[in-house]
Amino acid sequence: MTIEISLQVNGVSHKFAVSPTETLVDLLRRRLGLTGTNKDCGMGICGACTVMLDGLPVSSCILLASQADGAAVTTIEAIERDGRLSPVQEAFLRHGASQCGYCTPGFIITASALLAENPHPSRDEIVEALKGNLCRCTGYKRIVEAVESVARQGGPT
Repeated sequence: MTIEISLQVNGVSHKFAVSPTETLVDLLRRRLGLTGTNKDCGMGICGACTVMLDGLPVSSCILLASQADGAAVTTIEAIERDGRLSPVQEAFLRHGASQCGYCTPGFIITASALLAENPHPSRDEIVEALKGNLCRCTGYKRIVEAVESVARQGGPT
């Protein structure tokens, strides 16, 4: 049994026949080759698989592809614009906010969604927004500082 779905992924329309148990992260990685969205815990608690669904950050490892039918999905591959890093990506580089890099796409997606909604979040709001993303390398200080630096400049535009 398959379910027919339509998705807009990074601005491109797609149609898929998906199994009832296929997750969005598996569809993105296996069918579209968008491997910047990482699959780690499979339980929606680490944030490595975070993508934007209609502008909101979601854990794509626990979201069935069929649940995203008709939605717009944004992955890390679409955060840069015209070959230039986004302000959030630049800030992560400038502040040394990534070590091994495995969690970085999820953090950048989550931070970008926060800053799109609230261009000037407080430190507490940044920490709260990022609490669903885990990093085993940096200790979070540089990640929060990177997001704060973008917030001081007025958001991700």
